[in-house]
Amino acid sequence: MVQKATTVIVVEDETLVRLDIAMSLETEGFIVFEASNADEAIDILNTHPEIRLMFTDIDMPGSMDGLKLAAAVRDRWPPVNIIVTSGHRQLNDELLPVKGRFFSKPYDHARVITAMREMLGCA
Repeated sequence: MVQKATTVIVVEDETLVRLDIAMSLETEGFIVFEASNADEAIDILNTHPEIRLMFTDIDMPGSMDGLKLAAAVRDRWPPVNIIVTSGHRQLNDELLPVKGRFFSKPYDHARVITAMREMLGCA
């Protein structure tokens, strides 16, 4: 269980995938906001400065993909940790345009949650 409720945002255009990881995170004690694209995510980030981690898919519709969103978040909200995921691309942490973690789909929820806790200093 997370010691202090940490707020995260899940950015995923596939509704069932987004709901699935959001429910897992909530079960583990995280406070979760959801967005289906980068524009929604930025609106949420603008109104919720308590967000400390973003979990985003790369391939999604809208004004920017998940990698561009990650770069924008890094520049505008430096305290936000970033995890990127994709079912179509294979990256490793070192190839990300931001300091963060990468998980390919389908990902193991337990591994994602462990990574989040490590990034947030809760492990």
